Amino acid sequence: MTLDRAVLAFAGVMVLLSLVLTYWVSPLFVWFTAFIGLNLLQSAFTGFCPAAMIFRKLGFKPGQAF
Repeated sequence: MTLDRAVLAFAGVMVLLSLVLTYWVSPLFVWFTAFIGLNLLQSAFTGFCPAAMIFRKLGFKPGQAF
């Protein structure tokens, strides 16, 4: 699995987790979903992604974006 695919998979899992938490725990978890979306948007423009840095240190192969 490349670094790009790992970041996309992680983002997808976090969005689904935040939706589950919003539904079953508290509606305030919708802010977690908003944070994830903003992080995805800023990484698209700047190329800076904290998750990519962590996955790179874990040994994932570099992809095209990160």
